[in-house]
Amino acid sequence: MSLEVEDRPSVEPTKQLKRQDSLYGDAEKVSSAKYHGSEGSWSRLLQLAFQSVGIIYGDVGTSPLYAISSTFPDGIKNRDDLLGVLSLILYTLILIPMVKYVFIVLYADDHGDGGTFALYSLISRHAKVRLIPNQQAEDAMVSNYGIETPSSQLRRAQWLKEKLESRMAAKISLFTITILGTSMVMGDGTLTPAISVLSAVSGIREKVPSLTETQVVWISVPILFALFSVQRYGTDKVGYSFAPIITVWFVLIAGIGMYNLVVHDIGVLRAFNPMYIVDYFRRNGKDGWISLGGVILCVTGTEGMYADLSHFNIQAIQISFNTVLFPSVALCYMGQTAYLRKFPEDVADTFFRSIPAPMFWPTFITAILSAIIASQAMLSGAFAILSKALSLGCFPSVQVIHTSKSYEGQVYIPEVNFLMGLASILVTITFRTTTEIGNAYGICVVTVFSITTHLTTIVMLLIWRKKFIFVFLFYIVFGSIELIYLSSILTKFAQGGYLPFCFSLVLMALMMAWHYVHVNKYWYELDHIVPADEVTALLKKHDVRRIPGVGLLYSDLVQGIPPVFPRLVQKIPSVHSVFLFMSIKHLPIPHVVPVERFLFRQVGPREHRMFRCVARYGYCDILEESALFKGFLMERLKMFIQDEAAFETNSTTEDSQTCSEGSACPIVPSGQSGNINSDLVEKEKQLIDAETELGVVYLMGEANVIAGPNSSLVKKVVVDYIYTFLRNNLTEGEKALSIPKDELLKVGITYEI
Repeated sequence: MSLEVEDRPSVEPTKQLKRQDSLYGDAEKVSSAKYHGSEGSWSRLLQLAFQSVGIIYGDVGTSPLYAISSTFPDGIKNRDDLLGVLSLILYTLILIPMVKYVFIVLYADDHGDGGTFALYSLISRHAKVRLIPNQQAEDAMVSNYGIETPSSQLRRAQWLKEKLESRMAAKISLFTITILGTSMVMGDGTLTPAISVLSAVSGIREKVPSLTETQVVWISVPILFALFSVQRYGTDKVGYSFAPIITVWFVLIAGIGMYNLVVHDIGVLRAFNPMYIVDYFRRNGKDGWISLGGVILCVTGTEGMYADLSHFNIQAIQISFNTVLFPSVALCYMGQTAYLRKFPEDVADTFFRSIPAPMFWPTFITAILSAIIASQAMLSGAFAILSKALSLGCFPSVQVIHTSKSYEGQVYIPEVNFLMGLASILVTITFRTTTEIGNAYGICVVTVFSITTHLTTIVMLLIWRKKFIFVFLFYIVFGSIELIYLSSILTKFAQGGYLPFCFSLVLMALMMAWHYVHVNKYWYELDHIVPADEVTALLKKHDVRRIPGVGLLYSDLVQGIPPVFPRLVQKIPSVHSVFLFMSIKHLPIPHVVPVERFLFRQVGPREHRMFRCVARYGYCDILEESALFKGFLMERLKMFIQDEAAFETNSTTEDSQTCSEGSACPIVPSGQSGNINSDLVEKEKQLIDAETELGVVYLMGEANVIAGPNSSLVKKVVVDYIYTFLRNNLTEGEKALSIPKDELLKVGITYEI
């Protein structure tokens, strides 16, 4: 199919859009929405910085539990290697979380929202790279859209935009790496609880050495079960209430680190000299390169800073990272290194062996609680990212429960939570040690880093339009570092590294299969739209009755009449007195303000009372409950009718003023045209209220999509089996749209693609 279909049917000029869009005048008055904490005093900024410590740094903050022990799985051969590894850890913390994320990537926000899909939506708003051709000229008028056409002077941005829009391979590549990043984040959400809880619980063997490895695993399993069981209550109830614990944790690890530095070997501060890294690789060669798979675990959870950006702001995260997280974690690693310089044989249990005896139990209890909170934050981020994938048509319509009234990004997905919890428990039971889980964990972490680097580079070229030298340095420096780490961790593929690949491949296959059929189904409907004159002809048939009430026919199409409508009239030869062709459309922005939610069009003659309505949402917006949505929709429909009448009155007045002396001018007494239209409008509004009182019926096309007879075997498997299985076994669309069952009518139709 040709992509030129993307440009049809033709959109009306801006002047016409102003007439047809009932909310256009209001939209002009709406300022761009500010994200959480974007404005305020220094006290508010410091408060946000303090809150961010307890919410987004749990994963990075608990990495000292397992990072050094994972770097030396076979023990320490040379004590000088400790300085090389410490230097690697310090500069990894400085380069990736601090320089790359805190001071560069955080600025690639989508109206305050972060994460892989935020980057993808930011790019798709400036270039038509989405595979579904539902772009409308009116979308750019939404106040949060913020699109800016590249100027002629910046040819590089224009050239990149044209390449991304004209090449299907570029669109597919962007989409693929985006869902790969999403799959890896889901894998991260599965592995974080396993490695964090298991690492924390294993510390009890320091005081109860008789405990076996198996017993430690079975102590961890109930904790994991409890962790996933309480997800339904949401992060703001489960995680936020324990935020002070993370602060206590940072104080403890910083204090223990300083104690070990002073007591054992303060000379490890020499590790700030990067020459120790050179000496380490010169001394160990290939083994040193392989050990990078353990070093990278010191920055696990870094992506969480970016994914949770919408809850804070850039300045708050910069303050909390540089004043709390980095000093505390760096001191902890330096303290562990100082301890191991004296007791290298304790490398397998470095963290708990290095704790002073009086501080063991407080630190042990805080470690377990911190591991739980770190897992909770990562899971919440995974749910939020997957909900964005769902809203962009990349995942089936599973039920998304919004758990917080204060933070719209906090969501819970029951089906996904169950599968992730089951996978996390199975991983813990199967792998049993943090070393093998760490091998899998590292691949997730580095892959997401690399994807963020590639997408941010496109943002720099296309949207920020930075000088080429800066973009080149960003891509080369961070791309090279991440490639080196990835090549190292892939050597552990057979020792657990295969796990995230298998997990991600399965999830990617499901997402790609769903999106492939979703896109082709949209193209099918677009190629089979019903002409407006055919709709008029259908309504003029004697056997088609107009029945009382309001009918809402849902379709993915944002333009034209869907092919399911003639099917409906054929099966039930009746149409409601007021009828709307409804589409729920998710724009590539986080939020659409309510005043700009609906876009109306008249379908056919005015007396038919048939309308086209597109309800526009951002990927972080919550779909309203049925009663609220229905009331809001009817009010906006009446506003649209009033605006249409006002436009017609103005047009009649202009025509009467501009007609020539010899032409036939409209014979309307002065001042009466407005009164006539006003009376008609009031009657129509009263009619809509009366029909709404009689009842609203939701109509949905139950589309059975099958592969064509000449399709390949792969296509038949994807369409006839994988897609059908997902559609039949996951939550139905009416539940996602909160449609009451007693007001729903489904119309069956088969699409052959």
